[in-house]
Parts: sequence; C-alpha cells; structure tokens
Amino acid sequence: MMNQSLTEAIRAVAAVALQQVDILVPEWLPEGKPRANEWVSRNPTRADRHAGSFSVSLSTGRWFDFATNDGGGDLVSLAAYLWNVRQVDAARVIAGRFALNLPALGKPEPLSETQRAILQKVTETARAEAEQRKEQDKIERHRRQYAAALKAFDLLNDAGEPDPNHPYLRRKHIRPYSLYQMRDTLLVPLYDAWDALVNLQTISPDGRKLFLSDGRTRGAFCVIGDLDLSCDTPPAHEVYICEGWATGAALYQYWDVGAVVCAMTAGNLAPVALALRERYGRNIQLVIAADDDRASKINHGINAANEAALKAGCVYITPEFPPNTPAEYSDFNDLIALEMANNEQKE
Repeated sequence: MMNQSLTEAIRAVAAVALQQVDILVPEWLPEGKPRANEWVSRNPTRADRHAGSFSVSLSTGRWFDFATNDGGGDLVSLAAYLWNVRQVDAARVIAGRFALNLPALGKPEPLSETQRAILQKVTETARAEAEQRKEQDKIERHRRQYAAALKAFDLLNDAGEPDPNHPYLRRKHIRPYSLYQMRDTLLVPLYDAWDALVNLQTISPDGRKLFLSDGRTRGAFCVIGDLDLSCDTPPAHEVYICEGWATGAALYQYWDVGAVVCAMTAGNLAPVALALRERYGRNIQLVIAADDDRASKINHGINAANEAALKAGCVYITPEFPPNTPAEYSDFNDLIALEMANNEQKE
C-alpha cells in the first residue's frame, strides 16, 4: 500500500503530464489520431489491429479500452499500463523527463548521453507533430465552418418572408424581426462582428432550436434594429445584448431600444460583447440583458452576463419578476408576456 506522500507525488506527476498531454500521448501511442477531445488508437499491448477501442481523454487524461474494460484516471496509470511497470516506476520516468524534484518517488537512475539524445529527439518530433496536428485541425475546422456558412447563405436565399402568424411568434407575442422562413421553420441569420454570414438557427413551430452542423457560433449573433446608427458618436441609443432571439425581439418591440444583439446562448454573451467592443470601441454603449435562470441550481444566465459585463466594461440588467412568479419565467420575453397578461386581466 502506498504511503500518502508517495500518492501525492504520483498525483503531482500526473498533473504535470496532463499539461503536456499533446506531446506525451501521441508519443506513447504514435499510431493514434485525435477525435474530438480524445486520442483514439489501437492498443499496443495486445493484438489490436484497428484504432477505435482504445481512447485517452486529452482534457482529463482518463483512458479506457472498451475491448478489455481496462482503464485508468490519469496519464501515470496510462504509462504504467503501456510500459507494463508499476505506477511509481512510470511516475519516476515522467518526473525525470520533466526534471521534477519529488523525493517521495526516490532518485531515478540517471540517463546516459545516448538516452538523453534519443529522448530529446523523440520529444522534439512529438512536439512538432502535435503542432502540425493542431494546425491541421484548425484548417479542417475552418473548412467545415466555411461550408456551413455557404449552406446558410443558400438556405436564406431560398427562404421567404416570415409569417407574422407563425405559431412560435404568436405564442411569444413578438414580430418576426430579421427572420426568414422556409416552409414552417423560422430561420435566424447569424453574422460575425464584420457582417459576414457564418451560421443560422432554425426555430420550429414548437420552439425547438438548432444551429447548422459545423457552423461557427462563437462570436456570432443576430441583430435586430440599426446597430450602426446606434453606434454613432455620441451613441444615440444603448445597444442591448441578450441570449435568445425571442428575448431580443421582445426588448426591441416593447422597450425604447435602438438595437438588440442576440448572442443565442449564455456562453456566447462575452465573445459577442468583446467582438462588438473590438469593432466599435467606446462608441458603443453596451447593456447585457441577462436571463435569470432562477429554477437552476447554478444561475448560468446571471453568471454569464456578469462575466460578459466585466470583460466588455459595461453593465448588465436582469428581469424583475413580481413576487410568486413561477421559477420557469426567466428572461425579458417572459417578463413582458407576464406584464401583458396582467394588463389584460385588469382591463
């Protein structure tokens, strides 16, 4: 049984190894290839002809062989498995590789000049191959994003004017700002900060929403209103950034808002705010209109809005619901619809 100091030392080695995962894993499993956030390979410890059953997470270091049910939680255990040695021995080798001083592991045997030269060459080759793979992945990602942008253009070109009586619009009490329609599906065009069409979101009559596969979403948005006019010096209006298109449409329709930018997701609020800040500088007065995810254990809407406001140097606001409002009411579209319903009851 390992003592506590030895266990902690092995964990420390595993943490350092994870920082170098792009070098170590391809070096240990050179016949593998990246797939999403994993490294997929054949298992070199057995007669495994094809890659696919053996995978290593490039974010956590966890690994698993689906054919044999072997697996482990970090890169030290992976090295021990591949080299058929104890974890402490694998940790010593990795620690020596990165010149880690961990007395609990014991003193590793010094490498000869020949071993050092071989190790350096292997390291340099693995590092170069890792950088090459990153560049290839980047090129492939851009190719797929470009193809998705072309598809978005074709769909919008074939689409028609939106029906103001579309079930989704009637249910949300909003007009079809900036939308297109193909059959019974609404299309929301998404642009980058330099006016290039990059993607679109589809909205079905029942409210289901989908982006185009492989399309870019980070920093992409839909504009409702005149963004450039709102960014004149000095700005005539504040520009609101919200999550969903329906929230943006409600803000534009029922509030005195010159332009609304719909980021589509909470995680995209900060990238969109920063992209607009980069293009318009301080000539744009940004306000983040947050979703208040009160029903969730973690309020992602408020957290994302706060992060975006801090990064972009602006303020954020939240919908103020009356007491006893059901927790599923979360955004400004919900608030406006609730106010409309209350006014109708009073009348």
